[in-house]
This record gives sequence, structure tokens and C-alpha cells, in this order.
Amino acid sequence: MEELYQSALRKFRKAAVIMNLDPNVQKILEHPKRQLIVEFPVMMDDNSVEIFTGYRVQHNVTLGPAKGGVRYHPNVNLDEVKTLAFWMSFKCAVMGLPYGGGKGGIRLDPKKYSQKEIERISRRYFSEISVIVGPDRDIPAPDVNTNSDTMSWYMDTYSMNVGYSVLEVVTGKPIGLGGSEGRTEATGRGVAKVTELAIQKRKRKVSDVKIAIEGFGNVGQYSALILSKEKDAKIVALSDSKGGIYNSSGFNIEDVINYKKTHGTLSGYPNSEAINDVELKTLDVDVFIPAALENSITDETAKKMKAQIIVEGANGPITDTADELLRGKDILVVPDILANAGGVTVSYFEWVQDLQSFFWKKEQVNATLEEMIEKSFNEIWDIKEQYSTDMRTAAYILATQRIAFGIKKRGIYP
Repeated sequence: MEELYQSALRKFRKAAVIMNLDPNVQKILEHPKRQLIVEFPVMMDDNSVEIFTGYRVQHNVTLGPAKGGVRYHPNVNLDEVKTLAFWMSFKCAVMGLPYGGGKGGIRLDPKKYSQKEIERISRRYFSEISVIVGPDRDIPAPDVNTNSDTMSWYMDTYSMNVGYSVLEVVTGKPIGLGGSEGRTEATGRGVAKVTELAIQKRKRKVSDVKIAIEGFGNVGQYSALILSKEKDAKIVALSDSKGGIYNSSGFNIEDVINYKKTHGTLSGYPNSEAINDVELKTLDVDVFIPAALENSITDETAKKMKAQIIVEGANGPITDTADELLRGKDILVVPDILANAGGVTVSYFEWVQDLQSFFWKKEQVNATLEEMIEKSFNEIWDIKEQYSTDMRTAAYILATQRIAFGIKKRGIYP
């Protein structure tokens, strides 16, 4: 079963038809370059041995080394990793980064293992995939259930194997070990910026709109925080895996973040009304930001949605048919390959800083990120207008133009 990958291909093929893409280039882009599956033993704390399955997929490396995160989750499979690598190729190209798309994962539930076991699993996995990764070949980063600690172990493992420190082999590292200022909030900052730009395209002021956000992890928290503090937006609804909260007057996001840290959930937050998942998505708001899971917005949800702008903080949060329904309702959807590209863009900044051994101030990181996001947004908007299409298709057209140019100029080896 390759349901997710086939869904991604359908979106790409729509753009390919509109732009009259060379069929030979289309064939190349529809297939990943490399798919590595590794099965490896790790000693547990009780001296038993467990076998883990890990993946690393490189979709296309025409424009530069592969780039993409590694996730730890019990449902990780090849189709998911392959699809995420595919999206990364287009996400990097949309932003004009000298990267191709990569992605990795290990099938495990990290909650079932100690910190030391997770470290041993991480180090063994990175040793296994090191046959295809490297600072000029494939540069991993954090994703679901991985973080700066994981990247530190990866970097150290690679460095021990080659005999010297290679900071630039991964991104998302701690500051002080080659990490970049602004990396933690980068994806949320990108989401906030494109939200601001989309609101302006609809001839509205950011301070006049109401925003609901699904998901209150890293992306949801920083999107909400930056929108409310820096863009003067009103966040009226939020949710996490245990439920949602609503207040028509808006939330103090810093206070909500502190509550979540203390209680582990948004549920029970004072001066708020508890709402369920369906209620959250169908609220009478101007902007909805899905920043949680894939396929979160289904046909039934799409039919009831009142928001006029949807900004995809998560990867693939809208099903194929729901996407068409939203377009029919003239709802502006800012696609994931642009909306959540802030993370990989600042990862690129980190890689550049590591290569140069010269580190930027946070203000420079944030300003450069927002400038690049705005440039890509405007390029996509122009293509949208040129082809009378939606922003997702326009984003695929822009990315495909850039990758296709590289394929044609490089030619087919041999």
C-alpha cells in the first residue's frame, strides 16, 4: 500500500499537466533516488536484545545534498518516509535552497524506552545509514520525537567514525555545538509570516482577524506566539491531542504555553470553553492553521469550515478530495511545502554557518528567513495568478521548474 505517496503524486501531476512538464522529467521526479531499509540490534538496559527497523530515503538530489528530518514513531513505514522525502524535494526547491529531499525514521514508540536506550538506538541507526549520509551527501535533522539531543548523538557518532568533528553532518543541534539561533521557532515563524501575507492578500489587517490553531507542539506554539506578539493577531482557539479551548476575546499565548508546560495539556485552561476537534475546525474564524497530523481535514470537515484562509503548519493535513472542496468554496490554502518551510530554511542557515565556522545573530536569522519566505510567497502568488490555479499547484509548479532546470542542464548520466 502506497496511499500517501500516491496522494502526493496526484498533487504533483496536477502541476505537471498545467505547466506542460517534459514527461521524461516527470518520470524522474516520480521515483525516489535511494531507499534504504536497515534492521539492527540494540542492547536494552536489561541486557536483552531488540531488533529495530529504520529507513532513510533520498528522493532527488539534483540541486544539492538531500535534506530532511528523522522521526521516531511506532507507525513509521517506507511509504510515509518516501512521501516525506518527496515533499522535502519540493519544499527545498520552493525556497530556492541548494538541497534535494530526504527523510528518515525508526519504527518505535520512544515512550517505552529509557534515555540511554534511545541514545543507543539513535547511534546504531546513524551508523547504519552513514553509508549514504554526510555533510555533502545527506544532512538529517529533527522531526517527530527527535530533538537537539538526538542530533548531538548523530553528530558525535559520525565524527567518531571519521576521526574528527563534523558539525555540519546534521542540523537542529544545540547552540554551542554548531546549532543556529532561531532554529527552534523557525517553522512557527515561517507559518506566522505566510499567515500574515495571506491575510494581506485578502485585503485584511492581521489585527482584525480571528485565528484557530490545531496542534500545540513546537509549530503550533511558536506560530501562535509570533502571530500574537509580533503580528498583533488574535488567537481564539487552540488544541492539543487531549482537546481544545476557545475564547472569543483571544488568548495570552505565553500564559497558555506556561499552563501546558505545567499541566501537560491545554484542557482545563482557565477562562476558556472546552471544544472538541470538529468544533475547532468549524469555528467561525478567519484563519485556520492545522499544525498537527496528516489528513486532519476530511471531506466532512471541509464542507463545514468557515475559515477563509487555511495555512498548513503540518505536512499533508488536507485529504485530496477535501482540498478540492475547499478550493470550490474559494478558501485560500497556503500549502505545506511553503507554509512550514521555515524549519528547513533555518537548517540551511545552520549548515552554512557550520561550514564557515561563522555564526549569525538571531536578528539576522529571523530577518533573512522572513525575507526568503516573502519572496517565495510572492513568486507562488504570481504563478497562481498566471495559471489561474490554487497556491498548492502554483508552489509545485515553481519547485518543479527549478528542479527540472537542474535535470535538463545536468543531463542523464551516462
